Amino acid sequence: MIPNPPTVGDVMTSTVVAVARGASFKEIVRTLAKWKVSAVTVLEGRNRVIGVVSEADLLRKEEARDVAPLPGGETARAEAVTAGQLMTAPAVTVRADASLAQAARAMALHRVKRLPVVDAEGRLRGVVSRGDLLKVFVRPDADIARDVRRVAAECLPASWESVEVRVDEGVVTLGGLVHDTSVVPLAARLVRTVEGVVDVTFDITSSPPVTVS
Repeated sequence: MIPNPPTVGDVMTSTVVAVARGASFKEIVRTLAKWKVSAVTVLEGRNRVIGVVSEADLLRKEEARDVAPLPGGETARAEAVTAGQLMTAPAVTVRADASLAQAARAMALHRVKRLPVVDAEGRLRGVVSRGDLLKVFVRPDADIARDVRRVAAECLPASWESVEVRVDEGVVTLGGLVHDTSVVPLAARLVRTVEGVVDVTFDITSSPPVTVS
């Protein structure tokens, strides 16, 4: 069977630094410094995510010291003193069952470095960062090769059973003689579902099918 690709829940960090809506400016700064993070999730009620306060949000106060007035609504943001006033809302969140690709696209689209992970009710379950998404690529080549061989044995035609699997720095090469090269696109898709695969290349030679008279 085709392996299930890793999800956000597989790589997220369950311990999350968060503050309440009423947390003060200095409390947020102290929290960032204590936990060595660049943003905190803002919660309300039963751990429901309502926003995020980042270092950039806090620095608006410093930026406004010698500029008056700031454009648009930036003056109000610069004068904010609580998490509820400072936060960027609504927060961009992701579910634990989302794919790593979905999380990466959300980060790129909204230009953020991390996403709070929430359940169906919007309650905080963890946080996933860019670094977390890259964890799948630290798997040893030997482990990747083992899983690729399993996928090939279970999902590809019998003629592919003898195909050699080589993995170098996450790049998988399938080589050997096969009867049906039309399966190459399918093989590429299947191999890319294996956790840690960086790319797939082929060193395949087509051989005519063996007939028995």
